[in-house]
Amino acid sequence: MVIIMIRIKNIKIRYNENKENILPKALKKINASEKDLIKYSIFKESLDLRKKDDMFYIYTLDLELKNESKYIKKIKNTDVSIAEYNNYLYPNLGFKPKKRPVIVGFGPAGMFAAIILAKAGVRPIVFERGKDADSRIEDINNLIKNGIINTNSNIQFGEGGAGTFSDGKLTTRIKDQRAREVIKILVKYGAPEEILYSHNPHIGTDRLVKVVKNIREDITNMGGDINFNSIVTDINIKDKTLRYVTVNNDYIFECDNLILSIGHSARDTFEMLYNKNIKMSQKPFAMGARIEHLQSEINKAQYGDESKADYFGPAEYKLTYTTSEKRGVYTFCMCPGGYVVPAASEEKMTAVNGMSYYKRDGKNANSAILVQVFPEDFKTEHPLSGMYIQRELEKKAFEMANGGYKAPAQTVGEFLGHKRPENFVKTTYRPNVTMCDLNELFPDFISRALKEAIPQMGKKLKNFDIDSAVLIAPESRSSSPVRIERDLDTGESLSANGIFPCGEGAGYAGGIVSAAVDGMRAAEKIINKIAKNDEK
Repeated sequence: MVIIMIRIKNIKIRYNENKENILPKALKKINASEKDLIKYSIFKESLDLRKKDDMFYIYTLDLELKNESKYIKKIKNTDVSIAEYNNYLYPNLGFKPKKRPVIVGFGPAGMFAAIILAKAGVRPIVFERGKDADSRIEDINNLIKNGIINTNSNIQFGEGGAGTFSDGKLTTRIKDQRAREVIKILVKYGAPEEILYSHNPHIGTDRLVKVVKNIREDITNMGGDINFNSIVTDINIKDKTLRYVTVNNDYIFECDNLILSIGHSARDTFEMLYNKNIKMSQKPFAMGARIEHLQSEINKAQYGDESKADYFGPAEYKLTYTTSEKRGVYTFCMCPGGYVVPAASEEKMTAVNGMSYYKRDGKNANSAILVQVFPEDFKTEHPLSGMYIQRELEKKAFEMANGGYKAPAQTVGEFLGHKRPENFVKTTYRPNVTMCDLNELFPDFISRALKEAIPQMGKKLKNFDIDSAVLIAPESRSSSPVRIERDLDTGESLSANGIFPCGEGAGYAGGIVSAAVDGMRAAEKIINKIAKNDEK
């Protein structure tokens, strides 16, 4: 179904101006009266911070009006156009397949694949190695407070995937109508409505936990089954065709369609797939550290006046730099008012990540600062080489920090060769940090790149390179170092019919939204395949 509306852009709301002025300003652009308005919605919000004395929001509104054709004929303003909404059409199979499709992993890709399959009436069955969200919180707290890890229930594994305990960031560059449907689904299940238009949409860990629980409940109400504490430990392939999966080395489940949405940290699963001759390849990824500043310093740098954060919200940033060695360095997953958290999922290995709650009201700001790692850095053609590099770095970090899942840390000043300042940022990382020389942790090419990039980034964002900021390492799980090869048309593995690799872990996405979209595509392909092959 196509919905036609009038779209009005470049509606500016300056600092401290009442946001209720958005609608009157939009109507004025087309000389319309509020009495002609049926409804309106904010399509997009952005923020212009280029001039510290003249900062403003920019809005785009979509209006549905009475006598719409009258206004359409008069459109001359370049800020006014016709907007067409094409609603996503959910596939419906109309019959139950002979065998239920299986989904491995209940992160964004697996979750949204399950929604599509459940709505189509094919009753998906999900195997998730981790625990439900509430039980998962207990395990994460045990790691944070006591330094005790559950290797199957942590920041990486469990209901909702790794994104549940980051920030719920929803920025994406993909141009796919499914992306907007992903946002609408999240709102339906409890996410704040402003994510539909916000310039940097996020849900926050506290709210995202509730959202994923609501999604799980609806999938089960539609006939799906979600099994926690369930690791797919083996797959059986005969004549290049999937026959069954083995769960927890014991339970055999016959299936002919399997979505592999395993996430970027399922290293034992990658090894199992490699041993089953599933075609995989090396993929570029990135590693580095978390950099932590006082949020007040970031607010001052971006707004000029910290008090403006009360109007615009805690300030964010996004920085990039290309080194003299042609290696990209960039900030990623910036968490205003956030916390640095333990992201390890294997014993005696340390990794870090960032998260924030919906209000983003913590004292510190943190972001990953990452250096590109290319296949030529692996020094071997083994498809899992990047994964082994990650492991080596995490093991070394664990040992340098003296165990207990503490993380090695160093002030930016010391890392850059300056003297450690007397007062430096008190890190939010728990269980704790051990002050170390990060030059001894990182491969030389990462240290060189960070040392060159951080001062240059400080020229773009004042005090980004301040001596009192702290680096906490390693940030090694930003993306998958592996790609599970698939057919461009069918979406199936090049090695076995019936296996559909998708999402971030398979190397086809880079965040919550793109992973969810990829999961939706995989589900659609399975529905089309069942419709062709199964008898009613």
